[in-house]
Amino acid sequence: MSSTNDVPVLEARDLVRTFHSKDREIRALDHVSVRLMPGKIMGVVGESGSGKSTLIRHIACLEKPDEGQLFCCGQEYTGRNAAFAGRHMQMIFQDAYGSFDPKMCFAKSIREGRNGRKGSDGKKAEDDPALLRNLLEKVHLDESFLKRYPGSLSGGQCQRMSIVRAVYSGARILLCDEATSALDVASQAQVIELLKELKEEYAISMIFVSHDLGVVSQLCDEVMVMKNGRVVEHGDCLEVISHPKEAYTRELLDAVMEVGDETGIHEHSHSDTPEWKETDLV
Repeated sequence: MSSTNDVPVLEARDLVRTFHSKDREIRALDHVSVRLMPGKIMGVVGESGSGKSTLIRHIACLEKPDEGQLFCCGQEYTGRNAAFAGRHMQMIFQDAYGSFDPKMCFAKSIREGRNGRKGSDGKKAEDDPALLRNLLEKVHLDESFLKRYPGSLSGGQCQRMSIVRAVYSGARILLCDEATSALDVASQAQVIELLKELKEEYAISMIFVSHDLGVVSQLCDEVMVMKNGRVVEHGDCLEVISHPKEAYTRELLDAVMEVGDETGIHEHSHSDTPEWKETDLV
């Protein structure tokens, strides 16, 4: 008999999605499968147009596949709507500002995410002030930020607020779509460290979509490399990065090293802990 930890918290089987234009057909997802195990972070990497963001949007039920099946904790949810998926998983987008209502303070935005979610008993989740305070402490923002609006925060601060909203909702699966790509290097490192801490403390599982294998190497347990809508390589993150089997994976790694050489920025080790600047707390 298999244990709970043997059942993926999230699984996609043979997803297919084809887009049609006047003169051609684009196979955005070509029989793509994913198995996300409890407490793990799966990286999905590839260049623009590889299908990685399309994949995560289908998992979140923002789009529907032409073929394939979706499962959450062993239960199929293929064809369900985004509201159903939102009870179990939350998206963290590249554009943190765009993910918030600019006319709504953070307190209302964050509480809406939780109050709109129903538990296993069918009842709406109640506010949990202690949890919210703890999450704000984790992201190094004080409670005064709840009264503020998205436009008054930096990009890194706003992204951390989107992470607070996602975790406070009660969802235990985070779908991160280029969540660090719009941030400067220091803010990237802070958000990556934050996601690691949240994974450990709240037993959260994640799919982390990125074009940058260097960022993925700092965070993920496994990595899946996509090209032209297909998975071309998949395995333990450090193993894939240390010993890539596919030429395309090596090209992605070479691109990371070239950027590092030009900017003086290189990959951080897993033990690196970024320092929070005083300006992050105001």
